[in-house]
Amino acid sequence: MESILWNNNRSLKMVEVFKTNISSQSKAEEVLRILNSKFPGYKVDFDLEDCDNILRVENENGTLKIDDIICCLLGKQVVVEVLLD
Repeated sequence: MESILWNNNRSLKMVEVFKTNISSQSKAEEVLRILNSKFPGYKVDFDLEDCDNILRVENENGTLKIDDIICCLLGKQVVVEVLLD
């Protein structure tokens, strides 16, 4: 469900929403640390109250490396799937 939005500066902002198997706050915080370290320009957050345990990733400065996001979580006991429309 990749979206292209305009931010206040009229530049492109990429947003991707993922379905995950993360249900605990501690695991979400671990994943946030991993993603923030690997992708410091991305804004990353979770909605664990959603039935799909949503991971939302945003880049205000261009495209998202979706495959890299998924690959960096392999081996961390995390299932991440792009949420389709």
